[in-house]
This record gives sequence, structure tokens and C-alpha cells, in this order.
Amino acid sequence: MKIVITSATNFEVEQAKQKIKPTKNNEIVFKVTGVGMLATAVSLMKIVYEEKPDFIIQAGIAGCFDSNISLGKTVLIEEEFLGDLGVVENGKWKDVFDLNLIKPNEKPFKKRALINGQINQFDQLNIPLVKAVTVNQISTEINHINQLIKKYNPVIESMEGAALHYVCNVYKIPFLQIRSISNYVGERDKAKWNIKKAIDNLSPIIKKVVGQIND
Repeated sequence: MKIVITSATNFEVEQAKQKIKPTKNNEIVFKVTGVGMLATAVSLMKIVYEEKPDFIIQAGIAGCFDSNISLGKTVLIEEEFLGDLGVVENGKWKDVFDLNLIKPNEKPFKKRALINGQINQFDQLNIPLVKAVTVNQISTEINHINQLIKKYNPVIESMEGAALHYVCNVYKIPFLQIRSISNYVGERDKAKWNIKKAIDNLSPIIKKVVGQIND
């Protein structure tokens, strides 16, 4: 089995590279896709055609909408939403589904979401399954943040997740998105972030997931 582990940046999976090695049953390939949906989508397409993976993992740090969840917590993403593809009219956020540009159940979407339908195989790892929203511009404005929460009920915000869910659903490649919380959405004072803890907690979860895929 060929497992490709992707990340937006190298530093997010540097520790994992040291801990996860190929075995006789699987080949492990690490790939940096770049930051944002555009770079990630292009990189993933290249990976699909050149590497022909049996499974793709996307791992990285992310912001969290829920301040009751501790920094460093690692989660698995079950559903992804597009958080800035649309328009703001009179202060109200409307996505492409509100604008009738895409139907809510038009493949690969289901009720506006990009869903990982095979995520239940990882239940025994006891890692929370959550919803997420992907944005090209990190959310900082409180009104927009509240609208995202009301519309999608996300726990996590990233800049790459939807690209993974979209590509893998279209090409029917098993996948998993793993995120470790480095900060709270809207908090721009990096002294209040904990990137080190997030990355320290991320690498052992990646290793566990790889072991579960092999099983």
C-alpha cells in the first residue's frame, strides 16, 4: 500500500518524518502541497497522477472556533465547508449554494459539505470527529466568524482541507484530514498561540493513523 502524507508546510510534519518509516507492507511518501486551496488542489492532482496513492493523509495545524477546546488538541475532520467562496451583501455572508451557483447535493457535495464517508474506520482511535471550514483568507472579523459558526457549525478552520476532500471524493481515493489546534480563530496575538504543542501532539496521531490504515 502506498500512503501519501501531505502538509501545507514542511515544519508541520517534520517530526512525523522522523517517526514514521516504510515497512514491507507499505510505502510512505511525504509531500508538501503549499499553503491554500489553490496550491493544495494542484499539488494533490499531481500526487494522484504521479504517485497513484492508495491513501492520502493531510496533516497540519489549524485554528479553532471553540475556546473550550484546549490548544494542542488533535481532531479528525469529517465534514468540510467552503468558508469564503461567495459574496458578502449588506453584511451577510452568502456562499455559492445560497447564490444557486452550485446545488447543495451536486457531487461531490452533500448538503453543502465535502464529507469523508470512510472516517468511521478510525473510531477506535478515540480522536474527536469534527466539522471544518476552509478559507483563503484567515477569519478575523467577528461578524463573519459568527456567521460561519451559525451557518456551518465548524470546530476547525484551515486553508487547505476542502481541497483534499474535494479531490479525494472526485477520484474516490481514501483519505483523512488530521488537524492539531494551534490557536483560536480571530486571535492574532501569536504569543497566545501554541504551535509547538500542536505539532508535538500531531506527529504521534499521524503514526497511529498509519498503523490503523495498515490494520
